[in-house]
Amino acid sequence: MWGRASSTAHDSSSARAGERLKKRRRSRRRHLLIALAVFLLIVSGALIWGFWQSAVRISHIQIFGADQSFAAYATNAMQGSYLGMIPRDSTFFFPASRIRANILAAHSDIAAVSIFRDGLTGISIKINDRAPIARWCGSTLDATRLNLGADCYLFDASGVIFAPAATSTQTINTFILYAPLEGTRGGPPVASEIAPLRATIAQAEKLPAAFDFARQLDTLGSPVTHVVLRDDEVDDYLTSGTRITYVLGKEHTAFTALVSARDNLNLTDGSIEYIDLRFDGKVYFKRKK
Repeated sequence: MWGRASSTAHDSSSARAGERLKKRRRSRRRHLLIALAVFLLIVSGALIWGFWQSAVRISHIQIFGADQSFAAYATNAMQGSYLGMIPRDSTFFFPASRIRANILAAHSDIAAVSIFRDGLTGISIKINDRAPIARWCGSTLDATRLNLGADCYLFDASGVIFAPAATSTQTINTFILYAPLEGTRGGPPVASEIAPLRATIAQAEKLPAAFDFARQLDTLGSPVTHVVLRDDEVDDYLTSGTRITYVLGKEHTAFTALVSARDNLNLTDGSIEYIDLRFDGKVYFKRKK
């Protein structure tokens, strides 16, 4: 009996000691977490304070490829702060993507915007304009002839229409393009055709070869004035009044056939109404009466 009572008392004492040990461990963990939270608050506060210092905030903006007024897009985008804690003009967090998007949205004639840090207090913005490849004056030549008040627009190498064409505007190619826009092939004109800025010319990836062909025709004596895309066919109108038709994408074959028959064709005097190069190795033509 004496041994049994002693064992019970020992077990009770061990349980109380274990409970006290658990409490001390929980207390240490709680104190450690509190200390860690305080440390993080201090570090966060120091970082936020540092972000507001003038030594790491954008104070000057340099523009390349455009006038300095473009700096206003960056200045406006960097107004205010993120959640009231970090300034938007911080060199570490300035909104480059927003600045770029705002400039591109306001200027359809700009192809790309590059933004770079200039030390800790400045940024540089480089503007790349779209190169005017030629004039686009409508989906079809007939429609444009009927609408004498139709406007012409400039487009770039990607086929993107980006600005109205002024009379004095210099383009890489002197001829005029008539072609449908993306989403309008085979259908009536839509809103993008009436106000085509930022629209893309259909089959734009095939335009470089078609324009090379048009420039090659210049070497035969009569420059091209109009290039008309009709589905998968192209009509090139020469200054002499002759129309040359071929299949889009078959420029090399068409030009080879034309050169082989040039001794029988005069492209400069207007005596030929049209030349049909749509059939491989064949040249069909009609002389004017």
